[in-house]
Amino acid sequence: MNVPEVIPIRHEPGYRTDTIGRCEGGQFLASVTAAFPEGWSGDDWQPRKRWYAVLHRFDATGRHLGSRIEFTGTTADGERQAVAAAQVLLAQWLDALPGRHYQDIVIAPFEVRFEGALFGLVVEVDDEDDEEQDEEDRVWMELYPDGLGFTAPWDGCYDT
Repeated sequence: MNVPEVIPIRHEPGYRTDTIGRCEGGQFLASVTAAFPEGWSGDDWQPRKRWYAVLHRFDATGRHLGSRIEFTGTTADGERQAVAAAQVLLAQWLDALPGRHYQDIVIAPFEVRFEGALFGLVVEVDDEDDEEQDEEDRVWMELYPDGLGFTAPWDGCYDT
């Protein structure tokens, strides 16, 4: 399988990649997102849907340097308040980035686990034996927990 070492992610103002770009020291990818614990399934989802402010940092070549992740509440506690708290926190973090410019980025796959949830850009492979599926259609990169999928031709566009 031909998986690139880094992939571009397009900056799209007003959409899911609105808060990505470059700053002094490298690149960043930020979001307000909800996550469930890995492997969880069930009917009682509201207390398990946890909201976070997330700021991932990368060097100029796209290598992951670190992540700042903060829990702001569950859907059961009040989704609107949890999202609003995460948005305020994220705005503060972004305002503190020196030389911040919102623009396209190029990053490598990475994984971070926080409070039992997966965050990161993860290489995924469809192992199903489907003879009609091209090899390049069997591999993609998924941004967790945001649910953005990136595939060949690796042009920075995503599917949800």
